[in-house]
Amino acid sequence: MSIHISAKKGEIAKVVLQPGDPLRAQYIAENYLENAKLVSKTRGIFYYTGLYKGKEITVGASGMGFPSIGIYSFELYTEYEVDTIIRIGTCGAYTTDLKTFDILNVEKAASESTYAKFAWEIEDDILSHQGSIFGTINATAGELSLTTKAINVHSSDIFYRKDPAVPAIATKYNCPAVEMEAFGLFANAQHLGKNAATILTVTDIIPTHEKISADERETALKPMMELALEAAIKSL
Repeated sequence: MSIHISAKKGEIAKVVLQPGDPLRAQYIAENYLENAKLVSKTRGIFYYTGLYKGKEITVGASGMGFPSIGIYSFELYTEYEVDTIIRIGTCGAYTTDLKTFDILNVEKAASESTYAKFAWEIEDDILSHQGSIFGTINATAGELSLTTKAINVHSSDIFYRKDPAVPAIATKYNCPAVEMEAFGLFANAQHLGKNAATILTVTDIIPTHEKISADERETALKPMMELALEAAIKSL
């Protein structure tokens, strides 16, 4: 086991789906995995391992923000020898060019964060997905007749801010959406030579204040979950 994950060696699969919310991880395990076993619940962050179409998959939460996903993804990659992590999350749109329920396959994540600089001496403020899983997700979406958009996102340390304007870095790198974890995940994967992708569902349109309701979220996120699962088993 690692410091923050109590699973034993061998209880975590080579590919991990990583939502932010532990209850979302539980939902995926209970509704999509066969013989799902809870292998870690340290700090209330659930990790389950089970079978999806006969192949072993782990799903477990990242928590919110770079410090949290930084810890969990690093320990998964290093202590449990995970090859691929697919973050599945939600995001807000800075523009009405995106719509609620849109599915995004993140090409690059831009951030003002110092996470990559001080953790791994990576000076870049925009980082790409890592490995081949991004392409696998795109191909799988086509097979499932799902429309996905390959875009850059702004990965922010900040959820609430004084200035409502679109941050300069999002404009600089043409990031029409904002979330809080992809940059940290990509930094860890780049440093360690691992595979990492991020799939997001748009749940908020920031300029119009349009939001997917709590009741709609369960249905809204199913296509993203199924896309991630189908892409995951192709990477094994």
